[in-house]
This record gives sequence, structure tokens and C-alpha cells, in this order.
Amino acid sequence: MAISACNTLRRVDEDELLLTRNTIYADDEKVIDADIRSLIVQEPNSALLGYPLRLNLYNLAKENPDSSYQAWLNAKPRRAERLASLLSEKQVARLGESFLVKGYSEWLKNVGEPPVIVDTAKSRKTLLRLSSYYDSKGYFNNTTTYEIDSTKRKQRAEVEYRISLGPGYMIDSLGQDIESAAIDSIYALNKTGSFLREGQQFDLSNFNLERERLTTLFRNTGIYNFQESSITFDIRRDTSQTDIDTDMEVTMNIENLRQRGDTSSTRTTYKVHRLEKVNIYADYGPEMVGSELQSVDYDNYTIYFQDKLKYKPKALTDAVFLAKDSVYREIDQLRTYRQISNLNTFKYPNIELVQDSTRTKLTTNIYLSPRPKYSLGVDFDITHSNIQRLGVGFSTSLISRNIFGGAETLSLSARGTFGLLSDESLPEDYFSEWGGDINLLFPRIWFPVFDTKKIIPYYMLPQTRISAGSSFQKNIGLDKQTFNTIFGYNWTPSTFRKHALELLNIQFVRNVNPDRFFNVYTSTYNRLDDIADDFQDDPTLSEFFEETNTPGDPRLIIPAGTRGFIQAVAAGDINVSREQQLEVNRIEERRERLTENNLIFTSNYTYSRNNRAGLTDNNFYQLRLKFESAGNLLSGIANFIPFDKNDSGNQLVFGVPYSQYMKTEVDYIKHWELAGEDVLAFRTFVGLAVPYGNSNSIPFVRSYFAGGSNDNRAWNPYSLGPGRTQTLNEFNEANFKIAMNLEYRFPLVGNIKGALFADAGNIWNLWDNVDDPAATFNGLESLEDTALGTGFGLRYDFTYFVFRLDYGFKTYNPALEPGSRWFSQYNFANGELQIGINYPF
Repeated sequence: MAISACNTLRRVDEDELLLTRNTIYADDEKVIDADIRSLIVQEPNSALLGYPLRLNLYNLAKENPDSSYQAWLNAKPRRAERLASLLSEKQVARLGESFLVKGYSEWLKNVGEPPVIVDTAKSRKTLLRLSSYYDSKGYFNNTTTYEIDSTKRKQRAEVEYRISLGPGYMIDSLGQDIESAAIDSIYALNKTGSFLREGQQFDLSNFNLERERLTTLFRNTGIYNFQESSITFDIRRDTSQTDIDTDMEVTMNIENLRQRGDTSSTRTTYKVHRLEKVNIYADYGPEMVGSELQSVDYDNYTIYFQDKLKYKPKALTDAVFLAKDSVYREIDQLRTYRQISNLNTFKYPNIELVQDSTRTKLTTNIYLSPRPKYSLGVDFDITHSNIQRLGVGFSTSLISRNIFGGAETLSLSARGTFGLLSDESLPEDYFSEWGGDINLLFPRIWFPVFDTKKIIPYYMLPQTRISAGSSFQKNIGLDKQTFNTIFGYNWTPSTFRKHALELLNIQFVRNVNPDRFFNVYTSTYNRLDDIADDFQDDPTLSEFFEETNTPGDPRLIIPAGTRGFIQAVAAGDINVSREQQLEVNRIEERRERLTENNLIFTSNYTYSRNNRAGLTDNNFYQLRLKFESAGNLLSGIANFIPFDKNDSGNQLVFGVPYSQYMKTEVDYIKHWELAGEDVLAFRTFVGLAVPYGNSNSIPFVRSYFAGGSNDNRAWNPYSLGPGRTQTLNEFNEANFKIAMNLEYRFPLVGNIKGALFADAGNIWNLWDNVDDPAATFNGLESLEDTALGTGFGLRYDFTYFVFRLDYGFKTYNPALEPGSRWFSQYNFANGELQIGINYPF
């Protein structure tokens, strides 16, 4: 209320104007290009949904808190004397420097913004910038003016910048003057890729692009010492005519290498260089300088070392792309840097190029400084959740490098969490979870059948990963025991593309206490107990019930009563209605699926692509495609080796029915940078897992859920869907998911950021054993069950990570009756607070 009531013009003098808007017109056409608008020197105060929040925060601060404090202190006789007798004179002086008296005003000034007063000097500077920009686009005769409009609101003004472009200048002819014969020959072979064309309008950015293209070209065709400054352009215009001639003659000049000495500079002709020798210094350190070294020649490389070579020569030479007798290429040097760093065995390498007297041959020295053989890491966590009242966790990892002499990395890790449960109604009040993993990483594609080097070269940073691990739970859910192993590959053809292929991903999940199902999934139990209430007076069922504190409302005994009642319904011993029988069947199907042990034997492939240039790039996209196949290998083996079967006809491996399904996912993210630091972020996700063959449903651990801090933030995790069902269970999941998120991010105060978001999506059952029409996807009409959540968020940017608070409102809830779905739960009572680390997408 204080912020809303303060006067926006409080710090604006009567002879000053508060800047409220800038507008640019080029030939009377409004300019909205963000790059051009960024040339404006003086911008209005920032606003949140049109409200100048930071300006009004600044206005709340006292202009002179010291004077205000002294005026208050001396406003009444003897006030200062009484305070001094109570606190002491020194403390009275410190009171004037305290946060409540002075500090909060300084804080408001720091987080706020002073009013932006129209400054004509800055407006003229903006005109110079705009004129220079359009000069760079070929409008050399442009003229610029600005107007200040202060007639719309009191003491406020808008500034209009107008540019008359004039005719655009065109490239009439292109020529070149190249001093080096080698450079001239290379240019002639690659001329067609030029960014400059005859008949093209002058654009300075094209000249810069052409200079960068040629520099990259020459440095990758043997000219190792080529300097970009050697390329210049002569541009001539005919100014002798009375009429404006917009034709331009362009000559590209490539001079020889300029080298500066102590007293003068000389020019050296550029020549093509070849690599005469490549030396690799393994385990390089200060102790090797001046020492007698041993050496071994391998595959045209010379490897130097002290005492004993700790690495297989092939492991070192495979990481080096600078080859003897080859033409020098800068890309080979960069790939060598990347691959050696990818080995995770050496620190960032040092590559030295030594030129011979003929200036045509190079000796390459590669110095490899080793990382420590062993590394030990320890982490400690304290956690709290709706399941864990208090949890204490730890993890430790041991890394051993160059385990087999081929730059392999072995890592061993262990983790454990112990604490108190939140649900005090359970007989146990503690929980524990512990596990461990072993990972072996090879810096190459390890495939015993054939050599993959030609298909996936080493510059793509290939890796082979073999891992195995397990985890054990106590007093959490059904107390799962999980065993998993992975054999897979990944490689990165470029900074923007990545491939991951897991030939084998095997996971075995064992439920230790399946009889606790109805203790854990209480919503499912309550639905079954409600049905059983209609038959509590049947004497044949009395053994299934136990008395409670509520007279006349006995409850089913877990697990004997629940099991017995379900069996009685299935056998037809109870006269239940058709709806009740369907509901009991669905409960039993869910119980069987969530309590059965799972053997998941999969292969999967993931392709990732993005075009983000760096952490500060807010105009980019990310695409992830994944395809997974489960159970096909075992199904093929079953054609030769007969497997045992259970009562349902499912084939068993080690007494467990193996899962069989196909799964596909598409995840796309797009960011747009708006004015200032504002960003619009969009994400869409579609995932489908189809069971077949040996399965009629998807394992719980591979199914989809909706809701949560990174999904639809108006619902808690697992609480949305499937379809239009109303949170039937504690953990609602399905095999088909659609999600779309749109978020507008903007700065608020200092490192505090704000966001407005809209999340849409849901989960459904599709082509599995669920027959509830409210939970299944039955065509395009089922899209009416897409939930919509909207809300706002606050984030604090700690530079290395972002702490996030989001509050989501149920805007459209498909679980309600059709007439009540829109906005009926749009209030704080039905909203959800989500806590997250970093941005959701």
C-alpha cells in the first residue's frame, strides 16, 4: 500500500521531465528491432506490468536521513539529553547510522532506481549512434532528428527519434589484392563461399563475417600464423558527380605477415606449413626440465617420459589429431585440446608449435600434466519432505584415474540417508536408504566386433560407460531393493550436438513388503473400504473387519481383510453391483502392478541438440529426442530357450515377468530475449510408452506423472490426472503425457527476479490395461482434459544457482464438473507453493 501510494514525481523538479517512453522511426516506419533499440543511451525507468516498482522504491527512501534524524532528535527540548542518559552519547550517534534510521534508506536507493530525467545531451548521443548504425548498413546519407513530447502527462515526456535513411549504397564491383602466392591459391579455391556479392547492399557485418571466414580458412589450410589484421578492404565511391551515385567499388587486400621488432617492423610472406615432428611429453612437470628423458616412437609420434611410461602409447596418440607430415590445421589443434581434456587424466594441455628456419615446417610439442591418481569426495545433506520429518544423508566417491593404462576412469560411490518419518501413525518411526555404484569410463568406443573409429572419430569425444549399482530402502513405501547395470556409449560431434546410446540398461526392482500396499496407498485403501462398508453385516465376512473408535464403522484388516474381500468379490461370493465390481477389479490391478517385482531389460538412444552460444545467450533452443525399447532381446531369446510362465501367461526370467514396451519422448525448449533482461521461455514435452508382448502395463518406475516444481506448478507431484480423475491415488501415473509451459521472466530488484507462468498438460492411459474412460486417452476429445495452471514466481540468483519459489493457481481443472472447471479453484486456498533450484526449463 505504501509503494502504491507514493508519488512517482517525488524526486522530479518542476523544471524537469520524467522520461516515460522512447520511439524510433526509420522513414516513418516504427522500429521494434531490439538490437537497434539497444543503441538508445537513455531508457525510461523499468516497470513491472506497467508499474515503475523500482522507481517508487527509490522514492520511499529519505533523501537526507542524517538531517532528518538530527531534526527529529532536536525537535523536542531535552530529547537528545534523555536518550544520552538512557543509551550514552556514543550509542545515540550510532543510532543515527543504524539500519532503521539510515540503513533502510540506503538499501532502498540501492535496489531502486532514481528517476530518469530527459537529458538532451544523451538524446543527441543516441542520434550519433543511430546514424553510425545505419551508416554500417549502407545508408551513408541518413539524417537524424529527435522530438520531445511533454503534452500527454504532467512533467512526463516521450522522446521520438526519426531517421531519414536516404538511398542504400550497393557493391558494384569486387576485386582483391593478395601479396602471398599461397594465400592467393587458397582463396581462389574457396571464393564461392564469400559473404560479399556484387549487387549486394553494403553491410559492414558482411565484411566482418568475410574476414572471420577467411581467417578460419587460412588457419585450417596450413597458414598457422595467419593474422586477421592482414585483411583490409578499400571502398571507393564516386563523389565527383552532382547526382548521388550509390555504386561502390570494393577491393579486398591481404597483406603479408607484419612482425614488429625492437626498432622496426618487417613483412614475411605467408606460407603453407607442414608438421615435421610431433612430440608428446607424458606426466610433464617441473622435474622433467633439464632431466634425461626416455622416449618411445609409436605411430609417427615420439613420446617422452621419466623412468616408466604409465600410459599405453595408443591411448595418448589417439587423443592427438596433429599428425606428422600433414598440413597444419587449427581445428586439429582445438580437437586435441578437447580430447585430452576429455580423458579426465590430464590437466588442460599445453601445445607448443616451433617453426623451422625455412618457415614451412613445424615441430609440435604437447605437454601433458597429470591429474592426481586418486580423488576422494564427501557430501553431507539434511533433508525434509512430506515423507521425511528429518533426514540426514551422506555420500562419498572415490575416483581412480588411468586404471588400466589407457586413461580409463574408475569411480566407486556410496550413499546413505537415515532419519525420522513424517507419518507417526506407522508402527516404525524411522527410515533408511542406502546404496552404491561402480562406474568404469573408457575414453573411446569399446566394441569388440569391429573398429568404430571411422564412424565415430576421436574428435567427437567418444566414451564407453559400464556401471552397476544397487539401493535398499527400509520403511519407505514397499521397501524396494533395486539393482541396475548399464553398458552404453556417448559422443559429441560438436558443441551443439550430442548422442547417447545405451545398448543395455538392466534394472531389477524387488518389493520386499508387498503386504504393506494398503498401508502406503491409503486413498486406494479408503476406496476399497468404502465398498466393503456395504457388506460389513455379512457374517461370512466378519473375519475381514476390525472394530474402530467409531461405533458401527469397522475397517478392513490389512492385509488379510483386504485380500479376503477382493478374493470374495472375484469369486462371486458377494452380491456386488457392476460398478462396485469394476472398481474392485481396478484396485486389484493397481495393487498387482505396484507390488510385483520388475525386470526391465532395455536399449535406448537419445539425441540432443541446442544452439546456445553461452550462459549469457538468451536466444536459443534445445531439442531432445529419445527412443527406448524394452524386452525385445529377451523375447528373441525365448524363441530358442523356453522360459517359465506364470498363471497369466507371462514369460518369467529368474521367476520375474520381464517388461516389454516401446517408449518415445520429444522435449523442445525455446527462449526469446526481449527488451532488457526480460526473457520469454517456452517448453513442450510429449512422451508415450506402449506395452505389448509380455506386458500389458508400464512399470511404475518408467511411467509418467504430472505436477510439481518442474511441470504443472498448480498441482503437487503425482496429484494431477490421469485424465479427468480426481486424485484417485497418492501416486497417480500413466503411460502418455503432454506438457506445455510458457514463462515470462523479468528482473525485479537486484538479484531478485520475477516470473509469470502458464503450465498446461496432463497424463493419460493409452493402449494399456486401464479401461476407466475418465483416465484414458480416447482421441482429440480427450484434450479437453488438459489442465491449466497459472501463477507467479520469485527467484534469487546466487550466480552459480537460482533459488526458486513459484505459486500456481488451478485455472482449469479437468477433474471438476464441466461447468466448474474454469477459475472455480483460482484462489490461494487451492494454490500450490513449489520450491525449486534453478529454472524449470
